[in-house]
Parts: sequence; structure tokens; C-alpha cells
Amino acid sequence: MQLTTWLQLVPGRPFRRAGHRTALIAAGLPLHLAVVPLWLWLLGTFAALVPAVTPLPVLLTLVVTPLLTVGQRRRYRALVGKDLPRPPTPGPGRNWTWAVRRLTSRALWRQVCYHAVAGPLLAVLDLAVLAVWAAALVAASIYVWIWALPPQWRVTDLGYTTQAAYITAGGLALLFLGPRLTGALVRLDTRAAEVLLGPSRTEKLARRVADLAESRAGVLDAADAERRRIERDLHDGAQQRLVSLAVNLGLARATLGDLPADARKVIDEAHREAKEAIAELNDLVRGLHPAVLEDRGLDAALSGVAARLPIPVRVAVDLPRRPSPTVEAVAYFVVSEALTNVVKHARATRAEVTVHRIGETLLVVVADDGAGGADLAGAGGTGLAGLAKRVASVDGTFSCRSPAGGPTVITVELPCAP
Repeated sequence: MQLTTWLQLVPGRPFRRAGHRTALIAAGLPLHLAVVPLWLWLLGTFAALVPAVTPLPVLLTLVVTPLLTVGQRRRYRALVGKDLPRPPTPGPGRNWTWAVRRLTSRALWRQVCYHAVAGPLLAVLDLAVLAVWAAALVAASIYVWIWALPPQWRVTDLGYTTQAAYITAGGLALLFLGPRLTGALVRLDTRAAEVLLGPSRTEKLARRVADLAESRAGVLDAADAERRRIERDLHDGAQQRLVSLAVNLGLARATLGDLPADARKVIDEAHREAKEAIAELNDLVRGLHPAVLEDRGLDAALSGVAARLPIPVRVAVDLPRRPSPTVEAVAYFVVSEALTNVVKHARATRAEVTVHRIGETLLVVVADDGAGGADLAGAGGTGLAGLAKRVASVDGTFSCRSPAGGPTVITVELPCAP
């Protein structure tokens, strides 16, 4: 701790990166002053009362603004290694529509504000800081000037006087003040550039939301791909081994007729348990990701779910083209869980599933003629809250209308990838 405190008092530390920051200020001075002649021209036309010429400086300002913005970005990238964030640009379109969107965009007018208003003010500060550096260097080296200049060029022959010592001390003080003034001005300029040349707070939030949505979609796709991998491994590995075991036990029971009763009983129990394990593994594989969904789509997969239920279920699927695999999987699991809830809790005699695509929205409706009273909060143990979360994971909407006495209608809208 004491070493850190001592290092902070080292005289050379204030000058660290001072050269880069001073170069940044010097390079920014002409860019900050670039629009000043245009606005002086504009003020001159007002003074001369020549309205016909007045719009020309404004149009020239709009033309040079993108070029000055590029220059500012290159200045920061080259001298301090900082990339200023870019605001969103208007999308492609016809020439005149793109020009209208460009001229009415807030990003353009924020850039104009930076170059036409903040730029000249920053130029004044740039000149002040550069003047401080120049005065500091000249004053701190006054003895060098006295020694180097010929006597006839001196205003007064100061020699090694007390006045020269005072000037040198003032120059050294300015030298230590210069890095702090430079750092403060660079921070001010950087803040103004980030606010006016970069995206606004709303645009940053929109970009952040888009990035989060994209990363979430990637996570969902990765999770769906992992489920498919597990399903393939179980189907091709453990399930096949269990089937082979069941077949061997069945052959042993059929061919080994001279076994004792106890041994036959053990083989029978092992054969039955192997078949039960196969059935449970089939249900597990189907719950992870049914192969028929990937191979033949929602229509075949949902028809298979409906065929396994003890009540009649009418399935109507109208999809001109298949949605993305993630959306398709969400729709399948929502319908499967909803039909399971119908069988377990609704005391229904029939159910109906309708799936069709409207534009870029996949509409899924599950209805039954049961007793109703389904609770979205899950108090009745129906797990509708879990379905709502699964739907929300892909930015879908979930609604459940289930008055007491029925019927219950679950409606799900899922956005489809084009």
C-alpha cells in the first residue's frame, strides 16, 4: 500500500499518455473548426439579407457532416485506440426514400450538433490547452533561450536573473498542470463524441435487446441440438441394448424348457422388466425430442401423440412450410403437455388441436370439453405456468380460457423464422 502511494507521487506519472492525448487534441482542432467558415457564411448572408443564398451553408454542413464524423472516428482509433460506437443507419431503399430517412434520422442531426455547436466550443478549449503546453515549454526552457539566442535578438538581457527563475518555475508548474487539463479535455471531448456521434440511449437499449434475443436464440438452438443428440444416443445405444437383452431373455425362456421353476421365474421377471424398461425409455426418448418430429414434422408428430391418448383427439395441421426447429419443438411440447393435462385433470371426453400459420406467426389452439377451471398459476397441478414459460422463451404469447364447467381453450402464438 505504501509503495503504491509512493508511486503515485512520482513526478513522471502525470505525463503518462500525455503525448497521445495532446496529439488527439491537436488532430481534433481542424476537425472542430471545419464547420465554422460555413456558419460564418450563414451569419454573413443573414446580415446581408440575401435569403436565396442562406440554405447553401446548411446544405454544405449536411454534406460534410458524415465526412467529419469519419475523421473523428479515425482520430480516436489511431491516436488512443478507441472505437466510437456507431449509430444504426437507415436500411436500403430507393434513392429518395433513403435520402429522406437519412435527413430525418436523429443520428444525423446529433452529428450536426456535434460538429456545428460542440465542435467550435471544443476548438476554443483545444487552443487553450495547446497554448498552455506552448507557454509551459517556452517558460520552462527560458534559460535555454537566453543561452541560444544572440544578444541582439533579446528584448532585454535577462541573464541568469531572479525574473528568469520565476518564469522557469511558472513554466514547470504549467507543465504539471498541462496533463491534467489535457486529460480533462479529452474526457469531455470523448463524452461529447460518444453521446452525439454514437447511438442514443434508446438505440443502445434496442441494440442490447436485439443482441440478447440473438444470444437467447443461440442458447435455445444449442439446447435443442443437445436434446436431439441425447435422443439419438439413447435410441441407438441404450435402447438397442435393452431390446437385444429382451430378445435373448425371450429366446432363453422359449428354448430352455428343462430349467428349474425358480430359474424360469427369474428369467420371466427379467424379461418383463426389460420390456418395461424399453417402454419407459421410449417415453423418455419421445419426451426429449421425438424422431418423427424431425423427420416428418408437426402433423405426424402430433397425430402420434393423439393416437396414444385414451380419448378421441381431432388434429388439424395446416403449414405451407415448416417453422424453425426450435419453434416446432416448442409447439410440439406445448400440445403434448396440454393433452396430457386434458387426460389427467379435465375429465374430458374429446379434444381438438388446431395448428396453422398466419404470416410469420404459428397459431396453436388446444381445446377440450372438460370441466374447466384450469389455473395458469399451477395451483391445480396442471403445469400451465411451465408451458407459458416455454412459450415465452421464443417470444411467444400464451393464453388460457377455462371457465368453471368448461370448455378449456389454450391459445399459443409463436413467431416463425422466415
